[in-house]
Amino acid sequence: MKIILYLCTRIQTILYMQHIRNFCIIAHIDHGKSTLADRLLEFTKTIQITEGQMLDDMDLEKERGITIKSHAIQMEYDYPGSPDHDVEKGKYILNLIDTPGHVDFSYEVSRSIAACEGALLVVDATQGVQAQTISNLYMAIDHDLEIIPVINKIDMPSAMPDEVEDEIVELIGCDRKDIIRASGKTGEGVEEVLNAVVERIPCPKGDPEAPLQALIFDSVFNSFRGIIAYFKIENGSIRKGDKVKFFNTGMEYDADEVGVLKMDMIPRQQLGTGDVGYIISGIKDSKEVKVGDTITHIARPCQQAIEGFQEVKPMVFAGVYPIDPTDYENLRASLEKLQLNDASLTFTPESSVALGFGFRCGFLGLLHMEIIQERLDREFDMDVITTVPNVSYMVYDKQGGSKEVHNPSGLPDQTMIDHIEEPYIRASIITASTYIGPIMKLCLDKRGELINQEYVSGNRIELHFMLPLGEIVIDFYDKLKSISKGYASFDYHIDSYRPSRLIKLDILLNGEPVDALSTLTHADNAVAFGRRMCEKLKELIPRQQFDIAIQAAIGAKIIARETVKQVRKDVTAKCYGGDVSRKRKLLEKQKKGKKRMKQIGNVEVPQKAFLAVLKLD
Repeated sequence: MKIILYLCTRIQTILYMQHIRNFCIIAHIDHGKSTLADRLLEFTKTIQITEGQMLDDMDLEKERGITIKSHAIQMEYDYPGSPDHDVEKGKYILNLIDTPGHVDFSYEVSRSIAACEGALLVVDATQGVQAQTISNLYMAIDHDLEIIPVINKIDMPSAMPDEVEDEIVELIGCDRKDIIRASGKTGEGVEEVLNAVVERIPCPKGDPEAPLQALIFDSVFNSFRGIIAYFKIENGSIRKGDKVKFFNTGMEYDADEVGVLKMDMIPRQQLGTGDVGYIISGIKDSKEVKVGDTITHIARPCQQAIEGFQEVKPMVFAGVYPIDPTDYENLRASLEKLQLNDASLTFTPESSVALGFGFRCGFLGLLHMEIIQERLDREFDMDVITTVPNVSYMVYDKQGGSKEVHNPSGLPDQTMIDHIEEPYIRASIITASTYIGPIMKLCLDKRGELINQEYVSGNRIELHFMLPLGEIVIDFYDKLKSISKGYASFDYHIDSYRPSRLIKLDILLNGEPVDALSTLTHADNAVAFGRRMCEKLKELIPRQQFDIAIQAAIGAKIIARETVKQVRKDVTAKCYGGDVSRKRKLLEKQKKGKKRMKQIGNVEVPQKAFLAVLKLD
């Protein structure tokens, strides 16, 4: 009897697994991923659409019209069946993970891809294949995902579905009949997309009888329930009340609640192989949950963690300091909670002479840095000063040692340095052939090297450059969009470190260096950059009762200077004539007072001045 029950349960589990499909949507920014996701949710009656981009629930996402966080949601779809495919009709569980498209949030995409068996490759019918489309596609192919190409926005008057179809066929080598034409706005082709998900994407391949192995692909902080981890079960199953442990941290917990993710969290008694869900176990410390960790049972643990998960590597570093020094601990707590929600953020404590105690934060790019600053302000009410962003450098001393430097103030003495290496990226730019000249000039001005160029289709061309990362983190993307009238798309990958003639540029206010304004720059650009910095700071620093000397220096050598003139009271106004020596006496007295004030006065540097470097042309 027990054997029959066991066999029946086993067959039920296998049948259930065969009706699960885990997939994500990947595309370039602004190609209509979130709108298409809304139509899928609406068609499967998962939610009623009341406003656009239902999965983009953050205020920042709605305002900017971009996806910042990946979002998981479960749909139930009644598949009508098809004579062309060996898939039985019935109810299927579709776990969708919507992903961001901007290059700064590619880490979110890698996490989503690790939890899926298939992907919808969405391409805008008006813009065609772009740089981030190719980047995300290669990431999905590396994870052996089944790719379903979808041409979106075919309802637009400027749509070019035939030309875009040619580009997709050339890119992934699929048949034309495999490409689905759809519109997230009108809902055209949505049923075809859902049918393709059921027919083409394989069901999960795990073993329901094996020890539990569940990949944590995201986590969020809830002030009442602690840290909630989102996971996908690769092998085994988990029940409410099970005693579990996190493989890499070794921490043990009770599974107080497990369930699936719809628009809200829906509790379940048990989740099996292939399911995507959440676990609440009363975790309060953010260090105990690591995205990419594996959940397993204490009584019957798995032998190894799930592999193939990408570790985050920050590209841009900046100091984040509280405006009020007493808010230091609050800032730490806010960053820890943000890190749970955004695993690509890294931070370590640091101190500055000018700004006091703060944190050196690592970001994936400038937009990522801007979003974190906005979220600190909106979600945690933290007023912060962000210093000039920079990248990490490898510094080699004359004894043969080396160290990674994220902050110009951490640079050893110039006499001890043998050479400095900076990170180089391999950049891919797709643009219309009309803009090749200005784009090449921009890249060459940024010390870039052209590797090759190839035509994608028609008059669209892909350029490959080697560029120093330090040159592109500040204003490169904005300038690229300006000179190409918004048509060029950009993507990059870290390639290697190369020796470079880099020097530390210091900014001095009345002879005192402001370490928060120090930057590492190329020797050829130092003088011009220092001069522009001084001019910009002269505009931004308010006038005081004494002269403020703004100087740019390389070591002991001053390379540029500007002066913010003092605010002066007319002390001779009450003299209506008489001896000139009386006027001179009053002016000398004022001069002595100004000199004494200069010795004890402080120069307040506004937040705008720290970001001035971002606006330099």
